[in-house]
Amino acid sequence: MPTSMPTFIHFRTPGILIFGMVMAPCGFVLDLTATVAPNWRTVNNIPTEAQDVFLQQGIWDICRASTTSRDIQCNQQDEPYFNEQIIEIAQGMMVASLIVTLIGLAVAIPGVRCWRERPNWTVAGLGGLLIFCSGVLTIIPIAWYTHILTNITAKSTDIRVGYCIVLGYIGGIMEVLGGIVMFIGICRCCGGKNRSERVIKDTGRSNRNTSPPRRITVPSMTSRAPSSASSVPYSKDSFDQPDFPRPAPRASSKASSYAAQPYDADL
Repeated sequence: MPTSMPTFIHFRTPGILIFGMVMAPCGFVLDLTATVAPNWRTVNNIPTEAQDVFLQQGIWDICRASTTSRDIQCNQQDEPYFNEQIIEIAQGMMVASLIVTLIGLAVAIPGVRCWRERPNWTVAGLGGLLIFCSGVLTIIPIAWYTHILTNITAKSTDIRVGYCIVLGYIGGIMEVLGGIVMFIGICRCCGGKNRSERVIKDTGRSNRNTSPPRRITVPSMTSRAPSSASSVPYSKDSFDQPDFPRPAPRASSKASSYAAQPYDADL
């Protein structure tokens, strides 16, 4: 006895939600790296240290490294650096950004789930708004720190931007873009294409009272009586007996010439 195979129904997730759900976790990973890594800036050519020694300063820790060895010594104390206003603000805003990103993903996932016929656009849009705010919370301290990079207390004037600044910018921009794209789903624009809906064109004929077409009755061929009259203006007999004289057939002139001219065989 044949058994029926189970039927699986797959619902397609709109592209804007896929884009937002991919950009948000990627931005979160980059922001997390920029938060915990001690490399917001590097201080080189320190007068009290060797020429190859430099400091890697972050918002939570300071590490001492060298260009000639792989040894890194962290937990370096620098009270004037950690007492700067930007350090305290950056610590709070970066942690808040990570928390808001997690909340935004937790809110957006139930609205984006692909096992429903249609996603919950309101819930997904609110999740996108939270993700957008988390990106803004990341970009603000990163941009502020970069702006006053050389004005922060340091033991040298040779100060360079660290890789955490670059990662923070990229992560914040990814979260901002992902959040904006997901938030667009709340409003139905572009004729519904942003929600992967079919565009319905209104021709304006639905409100008009159109009259039904007039019915024309055509008589049946069987109901007609036979008639001897023909609609053709001529008949078959008119071809047999024409009313105009026909020319008589002409004799072939070549045959008569051949008969009148003698040949050598006749002689």
